[in-house]
Amino acid sequence: MSTRASIVLLPAFAAAALLLYCGAASAATAAARECDGVSFPEHIQVRGKTLTLNGLGLRKATFLRIKVYVGALYVAHPTADASAILSSRDPVEIDLAFVFHVTAGQFRDAWEDGFKRSAPDKLAQLRGRITELENQARAVSSGQRVSFLRIPGVGVQFSLDGVVKGMIPGDDFGAAFLGIWLGPSPPNPGLRAGLLGGPCT
Repeated sequence: MSTRASIVLLPAFAAAALLLYCGAASAATAAARECDGVSFPEHIQVRGKTLTLNGLGLRKATFLRIKVYVGALYVAHPTADASAILSSRDPVEIDLAFVFHVTAGQFRDAWEDGFKRSAPDKLAQLRGRITELENQARAVSSGQRVSFLRIPGVGVQFSLDGVVKGMIPGDDFGAAFLGIWLGPSPPNPGLRAGLLGGPCT
């Protein structure tokens, strides 16, 4: 091939490369969902299983409606039925991407209130493990992520920015823990609705 022909073909190669790049970028964008400027992948791998993003919800606190975190719920089989998720024998993960600084004390207060709402009749049997979780509370800053993985037959594993920090045992604890978000009395109704596939507002 002549040098002139090679030069003529260069724009065609460049155009093809650009199209491939744009296609890959579009695929990457399609593989993630976003709420309030925070994005989450559409799928994650957990213990050999693929979990799918069920929905995103925004936690708002106090009468000022302060945005605290964007929550993402990952399940094996997406559904708007909270009871089906709570009774599932598949792993379930909740990821919280914080957009506001939260102190360790605020975390402990949130757990205490959450379990009282989620499992008021089981507080006595869960008390020791709730205390164990509260003792693990640490302050988190905007931009950090906290993840909770409910593993059937094992318990709830919790991680900070992708680093596993501990495990609280028991299926009863796991059900009560997920019930904080998916039960009848979530921190705010919009958060639950978003996690179950509704709008993230």
